[in-house]
Amino acid sequence: MRIPALLLLTAAALAAPAPARAQSLADFDYENFSFRGFGLEAGYIWPDKIQPAPSYGVRMDLGYLGPGLRLTPSVTYWSSRMKGSEVAQLENRVDSLIARQQGVPSPGVDLGTIDWSDVNVALDAHVVWRVPLGFLTFLGAGASVHFLNGDGAAIADTFIEDLLDSISAGLALQTGLEYPVNRHIRLYGTGRLELLEDIRYSALRGGLQIQFGGPATGEERQR
Repeated sequence: MRIPALLLLTAAALAAPAPARAQSLADFDYENFSFRGFGLEAGYIWPDKIQPAPSYGVRMDLGYLGPGLRLTPSVTYWSSRMKGSEVAQLENRVDSLIARQQGVPSPGVDLGTIDWSDVNVALDAHVVWRVPLGFLTFLGAGASVHFLNGDGAAIADTFIEDLLDSISAGLALQTGLEYPVNRHIRLYGTGRLELLEDIRYSALRGGLQIQFGGPATGEERQR
């Protein structure tokens, strides 16, 4: 199931036994708000209208805007094939349109296979705190712009392709864990729920981030 996996990850973050330390993270505004690193990531998505598919992306760490509040822009790409049931619904709608316009039953429309891809540009805000064993965890939300593109031999240069090609705003809920390997390398994993008008999906991502300038106040590993 898609949503339970994300909820389980959220519960794991909330159930951490150590007290939250967000108050000690970057306790002064703007001093830790600067470009601190970038990460390369890969993951998997579970959408409601297309087949599950891998995703690839890059994220940037802009540091802390205030106590424990971190900003992380990202760009993510995925591409997959639309589910057969969704294609069948489109075919039925086109059949109905033809029948209404011509006044006779449609001979049947075959749209073949349809691919859908997305370039997602997002800005996320994370509330970050330290947990035992040197880990950091976070909960967050973000806004995004999705550049969706539909493709298929049967829909090329048709109104169906125009419907699938769109620029959509989205919202995301997320949680995750990070492990600072050293001052300059950080491993992280993220669970996300992406909400768009045309499509919804949950996602799991993992990545490696290169850090500049070391940890911010409150991120230091306990010895």
